[in-house]
Amino acid sequence: MDNLPLSAQIGILIGLLALSGFFAMSETAMMAINRFRLRHLVKQGSRAAIRTQELLNQTERLLGVLSIGNNVINTVAATLSTSIAIHSFRDNEWAVSIAAALISFAIIVFSELTPKVLGASFPEKIALPASFVLKPLLRLIYPAVWFLNVFVSGLLGLFRIKTNSGEEETLSPEELRALIIDQSRFMPKKHKSILLNLFDLETIEVDDLMTPRARIEALNINDPIDKILHQLVTCYHNKLPVYDGEINNILGIFHIRKALHHLEDGSLTHDEIRSNLSKAYFVPSETAIFEQLQHFQEDQQRLGIVVDEYSEVLGLLTMEDIIEEMVGEFTSAAPNARSYTTWDSDGQVVLDASMPLRQVNRRLHVQLPLDGPKTLNGLILEELQDIPDAQVSLRVAGCTMEVLQVDEHGVRSVRLYRPKP
Repeated sequence: MDNLPLSAQIGILIGLLALSGFFAMSETAMMAINRFRLRHLVKQGSRAAIRTQELLNQTERLLGVLSIGNNVINTVAATLSTSIAIHSFRDNEWAVSIAAALISFAIIVFSELTPKVLGASFPEKIALPASFVLKPLLRLIYPAVWFLNVFVSGLLGLFRIKTNSGEEETLSPEELRALIIDQSRFMPKKHKSILLNLFDLETIEVDDLMTPRARIEALNINDPIDKILHQLVTCYHNKLPVYDGEINNILGIFHIRKALHHLEDGSLTHDEIRSNLSKAYFVPSETAIFEQLQHFQEDQQRLGIVVDEYSEVLGLLTMEDIIEEMVGEFTSAAPNARSYTTWDSDGQVVLDASMPLRQVNRRLHVQLPLDGPKTLNGLILEELQDIPDAQVSLRVAGCTMEVLQVDEHGVRSVRLYRPKP
C-alpha cells in the first residue's frame, strides 16, 4: 500500500466508504421493505423479489453478511486513513488524531447515516437490486457467517432469548384494520369503507341490524280483506310476515307476487292467503352477523324473524340488511326513507324513536353509543331511567335530542340537532 501514490490511496479510501455505505443502505432497505408488497412481487415471478425473499427467510445469515462487510470495511478504511496521515504528515503529531476524527466523520455521514436514510426512504428500489450482490456474497463467506452465528446463538441461549426467525408473519384484525386506514390513499374511498365495514361485522349481532318489532310491516290474517288488500297495494316490500291476531303468532311469509292477479279484481280471500304462505324462518337473538349470513346462505333464505329465548318476536332481519351494512345503502323500502333521515337546513331532523342506532349513525354521521340499547327509544330510556315527558331534552355523545312524543310504553318521536364540529 505504501508504494501506491497518494491519489490512489485516497481513491481506495473513497471506494471503501462507498462500499460500506452499500452494506448499511442494503441492511436498512432489507429490514424496511414492505413484506406484503414483496410477496405480491414474488407471486408475479420477479427474480429480484424471489432472491430478496430468500435472503429475508434466513435473516440471521443475511445480517451476518451485512455486519461482516460493514465492519470489516470500516476497519480497513480507518486503518488506511491512519496510514495516509502518518506518511503524509510525519512531522505533525496531530496527524493521526485529525485523521481519526475525519474518518469517523466520513463513516458516520457517508457510510452510515446518509445510506440508511436512503435505504429507509426507498427500500424496494434498493433491496431488490442489492439482492443480486448479497446472495452470492452470502455463499462466498458462509463459513465466517456460520462461525459468528454459533456465538450469537449461544449468547441468546445463555439469556434464554428465543428468536422468531422462520415463523410466518401474521397480523391481527386490529392491525389489518390499521393497515387499511393507513394505506387508504392508495384505494378508492368506497373500497376502504367496505373493508372497514367487514371488520366491524365481527362485533355485530342480529339485534343490531334487525328492524325492531314496532316497525315491522306485517299482515294480520284477522283483518277485513279490504284492509289487507289496501295494505298489499301500498306496501313497499315483496314479502310480508302474516300473523294471527298478535305478532308473536307468526303463521308464515306471504309473497306479494302471489296476490298480483287478485289485486285487480279484488278476489283475494283469507283462505287464499293461508294457502300461499311459505314457512317462516326464525333467527335466535344475539346471533353473530357472520354466523347468520352463513345460515342464510346454507338455508337459502333472505328473511328471518328474530325471536328471543321465549319465542317472543323481537324484530325482522333480511339479507339486504347485512349487505347494506357491508357496502352501504343501495336501496330503501320507501322512496322518502333516505330524505326522512337527512339534516334539514337548520341542522335538525325528526326521527321515529324505534329507529336502530346503527342506522341513525350511518345516515346522519353521528356517534351514538352502540354497546347498550339498540334503538333511540332504548337509549333515551337508559339515559333518563324513566319514560320522559314530551319536550324533555338531553345530550348523548355530543348529540342534542328533544323528545317530541311519548306514550305509556316509551318515546315515539325525537328531534335531533346536528352536533357542532
